[in-house]
Amino acid sequence: MAEQPCILIVGAAGQVGVELQRSFAGFGRIVTADQESVDLADADQARALVRRVQPNVILNAAAYTAVDRAESQRDLAMAINATAPRILAEEALRLDALLIHYSTDYVFNGEKQQPWVEIDKPSPLNVYGESKLAGEQAVQQTGGRFLIFRTSWVYGPHGNNFLLTMLRLGRERDRLSIVDDQFGSPTTSIELANATRTVTAGVLAGKFGAVQDWAGLYHMTCSGSTTWYGFAKAIFAGAESQLQVKPPELTPLATKDYPTPARRPHNSVLSNEKLYDRFSVRLADWRTALDDVLQVLSSAVAK
Repeated sequence: MAEQPCILIVGAAGQVGVELQRSFAGFGRIVTADQESVDLADADQARALVRRVQPNVILNAAAYTAVDRAESQRDLAMAINATAPRILAEEALRLDALLIHYSTDYVFNGEKQQPWVEIDKPSPLNVYGESKLAGEQAVQQTGGRFLIFRTSWVYGPHGNNFLLTMLRLGRERDRLSIVDDQFGSPTTSIELANATRTVTAGVLAGKFGAVQDWAGLYHMTCSGSTTWYGFAKAIFAGAESQLQVKPPELTPLATKDYPTPARRPHNSVLSNEKLYDRFSVRLADWRTALDDVLQVLSSAVAK
């Protein structure tokens, strides 16, 4: 391992990729790739990218995340979320590089009442979840030095996400109806990237032992849980004070009254105990993390 590792960030222009660039600044030589420079749906391009860069670490923040559109674009979702991770894993194995890949709470059907743990059996309700599960399995089957982080309800100051959509709709409308019977843990791209750096630094320093001691699948979300309605309420409460955004009137809605092409799990709260037990890493409570993102947005407005 070189003193300054070469880090390839795939999906660098996305909300997680942008924060990974920030978090890993100074960690090593960073090479970025996004959909403008490489088409991950093209297996040859994905393979050529890794062979050209020869990284020590691959951070795969790229994904097809249009949950409803995936129902009608199954092949594209599978190419980006399943085939591309398999190729990245194969190339990482060939280079003895560390691959970090992100997955989703949507691999579960939501029927469990308690937080999901890593050994619970996945049973996705939609094509997006199926494609992400296939990606997880491909990375695990390839083996080598890999970490899969399942996360949930990801948002942040960049990209397309629930928080930025709520703020936009709040400016456009006086009333919003938000689903109040789906439970999850809103997780910021900031917390996700910072935790990823902490784990990566420890792995590269040999802090966690041999590969078989740490390689595998872990849940990585902010702590606590809420519904989309509860999340929206917290967003507007914070935005009113930090961004001077007038909150719209919010109405709780049942999933059955808001039909979508893709079915969503009722409960997709993930347990993070394995992550803490192995790496001593715990992400912030979702409310604290939300406040941090609103502060970033407030600072950007003030400039």
